[in-house]
Amino acid sequence: MRGDKIEMAVNLDTRIAESPAATEIYISATPTKNAPPQNQARQIFSAIGDTLRSKRAHILQEQVFAAQNAMEIIPQIRSKAYDDIDDGVAPSFLVGREGILGPIAAVQVHAISADAKTEVINLDHTPFGRILRLPARTYLTLSGVSAPKFAQATEQAGAMLEKAESALKQFGADFLSVPRTWMWLGDILSWYSDFNQVRNKFFTERGTIGKPSRQSMPASTGIGLAPADGSKCAMDLIAVLEPSDSIQYLPAVGKQHCALEYGSAFSRASRAITPAGETVFVSGTASIDANGATTNIGDAPGQINTTIENVRAVLRDMHCADEDVVQVVAYCKTTEVEKIFNDAKAAFPWPWVMVICDICRPDLLFEIEAAAMPHK
Repeated sequence: MRGDKIEMAVNLDTRIAESPAATEIYISATPTKNAPPQNQARQIFSAIGDTLRSKRAHILQEQVFAAQNAMEIIPQIRSKAYDDIDDGVAPSFLVGREGILGPIAAVQVHAISADAKTEVINLDHTPFGRILRLPARTYLTLSGVSAPKFAQATEQAGAMLEKAESALKQFGADFLSVPRTWMWLGDILSWYSDFNQVRNKFFTERGTIGKPSRQSMPASTGIGLAPADGSKCAMDLIAVLEPSDSIQYLPAVGKQHCALEYGSAFSRASRAITPAGETVFVSGTASIDANGATTNIGDAPGQINTTIENVRAVLRDMHCADEDVVQVVAYCKTTEVEKIFNDAKAAFPWPWVMVICDICRPDLLFEIEAAAMPHK
């Protein structure tokens, strides 16, 4: 694992994992100071584009975290900066609240450098994902899958899951091939329990959860970031089509029990074969005890410390060291929580990205998700 950190007007953290077949590149780009959104966008996307070109890499998945006013200009600036490396698949444009560094919080990119090129996946005649075919390894990503034509949030959620399923079926796959999902839920606090009912019903009907199943729930994040297109929800996912049956699902790991016990159908973590090795995906994790109760209520430093320890407990169980972490997001409920965490984050050598948004419970102030590629 190699890591590079470039500091300009942009903090560009690049983590690299290599194998004979491919090189995986994780880029975390954040502004170093508050500035107008057009300035931040030009600097961030120019830096990412230059890095991708220098490594002859193609994007597998991308997420853009910014305030609503920045979203109005980001797509054009991104398209101009990427130019020849833009394959037409839009990133997930995710709206949070403006933080201490201004309107754009971060851009995360997972890219690949390999002899094989990624192929674009279309849903309803729109590019929504990519598939990469390597010898004995086939990897698929979907980004920003949504169903805005439905009026109700729960209707959109059900149609969104079915839409993602239809894309997987194009390649002979289903949700049993999915180690990782992200659920982007605008106004999460008003309907998270309803969303869980929709997801539980969908997974039960597909046989990923329930008594006769093997409890094959993807690792997941469900967070209060609104899709920029106005949809009430959207999702990203990663699927491993080959080698088949190679995903390890961990419903309970580290210090926390299975989330399904309190109604949320996701695994605490998963491990999957990826283009350059193996990746451990740690679900969105917060200050929650083994019984599913929130701890450190009203205590931001306490929640931050407990959350980090909960994530590190998962990583330890998966034999991952700090230097194996390739991507991480810290979700902060307010700028006050962000400031507290910003003063503490340097103690952990991870590629931190901070985003301000609601967490899935009113009493939760902080959440972390992570991905790590352990050394063999």
